[in-house]
Amino acid sequence: MSINTKYHRVLFNVVLSGLMLAGGAVSLADNSQAEQAAPALSRPALTVRTTILHEDKWARTIAANGSIMPWQEAIISAQVQGLRIAEVKVSIGDLVQQGDVLVTLDNLARTGSESNSANTAQGRIVAPDSGVISAANASVGSIPKSGDELFRLIRKGRLEWHADLTADELMLIHKGMAAEITVGEGRVIRGTVRAISPSVDPKTRYGYALVTLPESGGVVAGAFARGTFDVSGGKRPLQSLPQSAVMQRGSKTYVLIVGVDNHVHERTVKIGQRNGDRVQIKEGLQANEPVVEIGGAFLTEGDVVQVIKN
Repeated sequence: MSINTKYHRVLFNVVLSGLMLAGGAVSLADNSQAEQAAPALSRPALTVRTTILHEDKWARTIAANGSIMPWQEAIISAQVQGLRIAEVKVSIGDLVQQGDVLVTLDNLARTGSESNSANTAQGRIVAPDSGVISAANASVGSIPKSGDELFRLIRKGRLEWHADLTADELMLIHKGMAAEITVGEGRVIRGTVRAISPSVDPKTRYGYALVTLPESGGVVAGAFARGTFDVSGGKRPLQSLPQSAVMQRGSKTYVLIVGVDNHVHERTVKIGQRNGDRVQIKEGLQANEPVVEIGGAFLTEGDVVQVIKN
């Protein structure tokens, strides 16, 4: 064999080996990229549970804070001066009827002029109406002056809720509207609006509504209370989602829709009133569209999720 022939054969083998090595390297690189890409496409960012719009019936309500106050409070005072109090027959919290004797007077201790008051002439002061004694300043042996306050009486024992409201809220309230007031440890009393202030305080920007409480036994005047007004006149149909499914970013309110390919997509929605842990969805979502129920704050547009079957 000639030297040229041997040389060309060696050269051919070197080139062939190089091509095989290069091809192997390319193949390995392609396989490596494919192995890296495949998991990236299939690995979910989060395992989630989905929910859909739920048909509800709610009443539209306005919430307010306020205080429990007497419906009317009568002030019972001394009519004339110079008569000593001989006996005090009632105390704070006592229930009295109209005409019940509250105080007896010692007529022998008269130091002033004769009184033409029938009660004074008979040596007693009586209740002008039925109700509950809310304050008592009379004491045995004292000689009160004319006009001095001896008792305060919550007329008929009736209490009402003084609810603080803004001007916008007041314009939605009307006489006779239903209200629910929560007092103490969860006791709920149902009442109706008796009166509405025609203006708001220029300093606080609040006015008030007075709500009659027909079942106020055991409730203390002056107590703080929360309540709601039904401004819809009854329950109205609407659609809602759990609060956890609705997110806020700046002025944008949105939910995360799960597509058929398990990618999530942001959807802007318009919300309405809230009821417990649910939020009314007024616009932006169709029935049966799957929405991420919990964990949406950890997801971004286009993330892949694994959906838990309910």
